[in-house]
Amino acid sequence: MDEKATSLKTEIIENFGTPCAVVDLDVMNNNIGNAQKRCDAAGVANRPHIKTHKSPIIAKQQIRVGAKGITCQKLGEAEVMADAGITDIIIATNLLGAARSGQLAALQKRLPLKVCADNPVALAEYAKAAKQADRIMDILIECETGQQRAGVETPAEAMKLAHIIKENPMLHFAGLLFYPSLDGWERTQIFYDELKLELEAIGLSAAIVSTGGTPNFVNIGQLQGATEHRAGTCVFNDRMMIEAGVATLEDCALQVYTSVVSRAGIHRGILDAGSKTLTSDTGGLDGFGHILEHPDAIIHKFSEEHGFLDLSACKIKPEIGDVVRVIPNHVCVAVNMVNQLVAVRSGKIVDTIAVAARGRLV
Repeated sequence: MDEKATSLKTEIIENFGTPCAVVDLDVMNNNIGNAQKRCDAAGVANRPHIKTHKSPIIAKQQIRVGAKGITCQKLGEAEVMADAGITDIIIATNLLGAARSGQLAALQKRLPLKVCADNPVALAEYAKAAKQADRIMDILIECETGQQRAGVETPAEAMKLAHIIKENPMLHFAGLLFYPSLDGWERTQIFYDELKLELEAIGLSAAIVSTGGTPNFVNIGQLQGATEHRAGTCVFNDRMMIEAGVATLEDCALQVYTSVVSRAGIHRGILDAGSKTLTSDTGGLDGFGHILEHPDAIIHKFSEEHGFLDLSACKIKPEIGDVVRVIPNHVCVAVNMVNQLVAVRSGKIVDTIAVAARGRLV
């Protein structure tokens, strides 16, 4: 390990202790630029998903580079972004809880939101919220074409919602939202082409046709008619993105600095980062993170505050007091565990970034 990395570890320990979530701004900015270039090359707008970083500061950087707006997963995230002056927002989930609590109406009164629905119950609640806000609400119909998550499964189901939207004076049909599986883009094209014709037959057109996902950068632009793409994880990247083949270790902007606090056995050790730092989401991978200094070590188990190391495959094993850097499996969840990110550039601490939208459940 070079002298700069060793010096940064000392600076982290002395100023923040461990565990500590650290973002390399040079890597992050390169990731932001690459995402924008991919969207530009494909001829679609970039609408990054902020659920990864949850920071208005980083969202504004993405917009400065060229993003047309942002995507949020929760109304509370959108509230934080709106407070920071960001106004072009899609919320990419059914917002029943936020609509029924009055929070959706309150934010819709402040700015025109774009919200998603895949069922009539959500549309009914959106209409009530729009009426309370005295502002017509833009609606995107979410469509399922392979991920088996939310979304209507057929164009016929989408048309039922389109008719409801058209007939309600407080709702406006704004477009369609897709998150195709990696092998589902041909299926998505068939779905979209059929739905487009049926929408036109009742006088509607999709001004927004949104596709999503960092792994789907390999497919970006393949859906003829798409207008924008939503990707979140690419701002930092993680082990899951490396496994998906869309990032390398060098593209991973966020690392968790953590100390080895015990070596009670020859082939085992303990980190001071557990499930409350790195999260218990394996992402289908072996272990709970990649240790840069000891790639053969496996974080095989967690308690809340401790990560349990299997060092049996390590030729050189860490010692008590060593600070190691961990690439999380799923960075979006790891960021939501902390109040701030320590920002570094060229191996030096330059700032801290508040994770302002963390913990927004509604």
